[in-house]
Amino acid sequence: MSTTLVEAQFRITELEDRSRRQTIDMACTLVSLIDLRDHYTGSHSSRVARYCRDISVRLGLPEFEIESVVLAASLHDIGKIGVPDHILLKPGKLDDSEFDWIKKHPEYGWMALRNVEGFEQESLMVLHHHERMDGGGYPGGLRGPEIPLGSRIIAVADSFDALTTDRPYRAARSHPLALREIIRCSGPQFDPSVVVAFCEAMT
Repeated sequence: MSTTLVEAQFRITELEDRSRRQTIDMACTLVSLIDLRDHYTGSHSSRVARYCRDISVRLGLPEFEIESVVLAASLHDIGKIGVPDHILLKPGKLDDSEFDWIKKHPEYGWMALRNVEGFEQESLMVLHHHERMDGGGYPGGLRGPEIPLGSRIIAVADSFDALTTDRPYRAARSHPLALREIIRCSGPQFDPSVVVAFCEAMT
């Protein structure tokens, strides 16, 4: 192989690495914006990302897929930027109309990310992280394997962290009780293989 070709390949690799770093830096910036708006959402997203990494490793996903899922998990609630403060920061339970606003956040997140180069797959994971295996989720009513695997992973991690975190309108559940609830919902709501991987990661 000629020296010129080796140098060209090295340069391409260097540019790809720089692009990847820029993508990750942008993701970190977006996560910090969530945290400024609502501290719970920002810290929640960080924990969800850690759970998603553990699940993805247990599932044996290749490193590039793991990083993609973790990136999407870090950004899964970015669409809450589009939810009015009086709803997002409400200390009590939401009424139906207020919850309808909250249900728009996956689509807002998808719209914010879909045209950003390098975020195409992650934007779809964000869009579908509230789908259910039985088709009863939102926004698309997708079923089973129609739901991106990354979204199925985020759904389990997201729900577990929500259950184990104190909120103004309810106390946190213990980890064993929350894990029991995740297992109970395996099948209709959550992908059973993801639940198994999560349980293994938590023990």
